[in-house]
Amino acid sequence: MGTLWERLDDGLRPGVEASTDEYRRLRPVLEAVTADVRDRIQEIFAGSELQPLFVSARTKSVDSFREKASRTLESAVPGGEPALEFPHPLRDLHDLVGVRVIVSLPHEVREAANLIKRRRNEFDCRADREKDIGSVESGTYGYSSRHLILRTRQNDVVKHYQGALGENVRSTGNYVFEVQIRTILAHAWSEIEHDIRFKNVDQRAWSPYLDRQFTATAAMLEAVESTFSELHERYRAVTGFWDEDGDGAVPLEPERIRQVWQTLLPHVDRKTDDDWGWAAELLAAHGLTTTTDLARLLDAEAITKVRTALDHRYSPGPDRLLDDVLLWRFGEGHIELTAGSDRQRRDSLQRRLRQMQAFRGDA
Repeated sequence: MGTLWERLDDGLRPGVEASTDEYRRLRPVLEAVTADVRDRIQEIFAGSELQPLFVSARTKSVDSFREKASRTLESAVPGGEPALEFPHPLRDLHDLVGVRVIVSLPHEVREAANLIKRRRNEFDCRADREKDIGSVESGTYGYSSRHLILRTRQNDVVKHYQGALGENVRSTGNYVFEVQIRTILAHAWSEIEHDIRFKNVDQRAWSPYLDRQFTATAAMLEAVESTFSELHERYRAVTGFWDEDGDGAVPLEPERIRQVWQTLLPHVDRKTDDDWGWAAELLAAHGLTTTTDLARLLDAEAITKVRTALDHRYSPGPDRLLDDVLLWRFGEGHIELTAGSDRQRRDSLQRRLRQMQAFRGDA
C-alpha cells in the first residue's frame, strides 16, 4: 500500500516536494524554537508543588512532515481531483514543534494544564482538548492525553525563525505549537502502540487480534490508573490525619471516627448507616479527642499484635477491635474507665487483658 507520499497524485507532488525542501532548510532554525519553548514550559513548574516526571520536546522530522503534507481531501464533486488537506503546511501544521509533559497521576494532567494556561504573559492558549482515542462515549478504550495549542508572544527566538522564512513573513514572535500532557502509563502505552500500529507501512500485515489486544491493554491501563489515583487520595487523607495543626486537629465526632476508621482500616468495616457514638464515648473516656489521637491509636503493628495475642476465632468488627486496642494500650485503666458496674464486661476485659499480658510476657 505504501506511504501517503508514495500514493500521492502526481499533480500534487511538486507542491508537497517544494514545501518539504523548504522545511528541510528551515528545520535547524526551528529546532532552536523547540528548545526555547521546552525550556519555558519546564520553567513553569519550577517551585510549584507539581513536578512532572519529565518535559521533552521534538521538532517534526522531514519524513514525517512530508507524510503529513501529503494528506488529501476527497473532492466534493464526484470524479473530481483530490486536494491537499494542508496546502500551506509550514503555516497550517501546528505540530511541527511539540512539547510533552509527563506526570504520574491523572489529576496531575489537569493541574499541569492549568499552570501552563495561566502563563499568559508568554503563551496564548488557542485550544484545549482531551484526546481519547477510545472515547468514553463509544464505550471503547485508548490512551488519554490533554492537548493544548499554544501561541508564543513576542518571542525573540521565534522572530529569528520567522526572519529565515523570507521577506513576506512578518517577524511577530508569535508561533503556534502543541503541548501534550499525559500520565507515564498513558505515555508508555501510546509509544508502544505508535511503534506497532502507526509505523506499520503495509496495512495488509495488520491483524484484528492486535486491535483486540491493544483494546484490552488500554482497559487494564485505565483500571491501574484508577487504582493509583485511589491510593494517592487515601495517602493524602492519611497524611492529613497526622497534621496536628490541620486535618489532624478535627474533633472525633462519630462521623469523623467512621471516616478515619474506613480510611485506615477499610477491611474492618461495618454498615455505613451505623451510629459510631459508642466509639466516641470509648475514646473520650481516655481523653482521645482529635483525629491524630485516633490515627496514633490505630497503629498497624499494635493491631497485628492484639489480634495475634487474642487469637480471635472470627474477624472482629470495629467495636470489638477498638475495645481491644484500647485495652492493649491502657490496660487496667481501660477496664476501670469503661466497665463500670457491668460485671460481664469487666470479666471479659480482664480475661482478654490476661491473654495480652501473657503474649507480651508481662504476667
